[in-house]
Amino acid sequence: MRLTILGGGGFRVPLVYGALLGDRAEGRVTHVVLHDLDAARLSAVSRVLAEQAAGVPDAPEVTATTDLDEALRGADFVFSAIRVGGLQGRADDERVALAEGVLGQETVGAGGIAYGLRTVPVAVDIARRVARLAPDAWVINFTNPAGLVTEAMSRHLGDRVIGICDSPVGLGRRIARVLGADPDQAWIDYVGLNHLGWVRGLRVAGRDELPRLLADPALLGSFEEGRLFGPEWLGSLGAIPNEYLHYYYFNREAVRAYRTAERTRGAFLRDQQERFYAEAGRADVSALELWDRTRAEREATYMAENRQAAGAGEREADDLSGGYEKVALALMRAVARNERATLILNVRNRGTLCVLDPEAVVEVPCLVDANGAHPMAVDPLPGHATALVCAVKAVERDVLAAAESGSRATAVRAFALHPLVDSVAVARRLVDGYTAVHPGLAYLR
Repeated sequence: MRLTILGGGGFRVPLVYGALLGDRAEGRVTHVVLHDLDAARLSAVSRVLAEQAAGVPDAPEVTATTDLDEALRGADFVFSAIRVGGLQGRADDERVALAEGVLGQETVGAGGIAYGLRTVPVAVDIARRVARLAPDAWVINFTNPAGLVTEAMSRHLGDRVIGICDSPVGLGRRIARVLGADPDQAWIDYVGLNHLGWVRGLRVAGRDELPRLLADPALLGSFEEGRLFGPEWLGSLGAIPNEYLHYYYFNREAVRAYRTAERTRGAFLRDQQERFYAEAGRADVSALELWDRTRAEREATYMAENRQAAGAGEREADDLSGGYEKVALALMRAVARNERATLILNVRNRGTLCVLDPEAVVEVPCLVDANGAHPMAVDPLPGHATALVCAVKAVERDVLAAAESGSRATAVRAFALHPLVDSVAVARRLVDGYTAVHPGLAYLR
């Protein structure tokens, strides 16, 4: 089975390959094709993968190419993990937004809109190429903003593109652990959009254990989301939000923390990865050991500004091992081998959330089999969550419309209507600022 990874020079690719090395079952991946526009990054990551594969019998063969069409031909699965504009683009997204006093995070608020506007045209081109060159392939989208990009690609690939995120899975596992339950035996009642969802229940042997957690402030304060949001607020919500909702519920505090930080997250990752890729090419360096050290630092500093603003402390050891690659491989195995699995994924709504139309991509539990991912019925969201989901989905639709039409006015509307942008005048300045620093937004007129 042939797996193509777009963004194959990306820093997290060794997580995927490492997971593949442990898969010895029939129907496993035998050939991995890495595609990236940057040949030097491809070379560095290929070195890491070669060290990972050393001594592993029948390790998947790895080839690398900068030719997109060559990478796609013959693919059974395509992992799309691109970053349009690189980490410098992410740092610029943050800087332009923070200069206006609004959030510049890569998937939330102004930064997420800017990232979406320059990523959607590229993702649509990829989707069209997949439809032409590998029409039977399944596309698993890692690219952020994951829900928005998946929806853009679904207009050309239908249900053969599925978006993934490890945040809901990590949240569910933390809740299960604090309740003393086996995470693998728990049913997680989760619903929303990507980076905008809530756990409303956690069932073990048919019994919902979440009310027990919500009624115990000490228990609520014993895990990351409890410390991040505070037991009192979680008790008021009657649910456990995805960590990214901290940007909405504590927006002023988050913006203040980001504005006073020595560097933004994007700038930190840019500088960190520039060092990694420069050193990974040296003959006297173990690329794998260097990657391990760099990854540990990356994971430990994830959402550090939010934890600082909330006084939440350091991340727990169990949360430092990643997870998105495990979700991706579980999805791929379920489809390729018809091994039925239940996973939280980004898929077309198909009536799952009655307040959104059937084509809207949502993040919900899905039953996965050889025919793809099928969203499962969920209870309606409470009013406050419905309002937020509808508002953000409307913004996503304006991003898609602006990317398709090139309309600057539609892009301004996307910024202005986002719950975390509080002024039309600010929205106009954001569009001006982003088009000035991003050549990829020259299409807006």
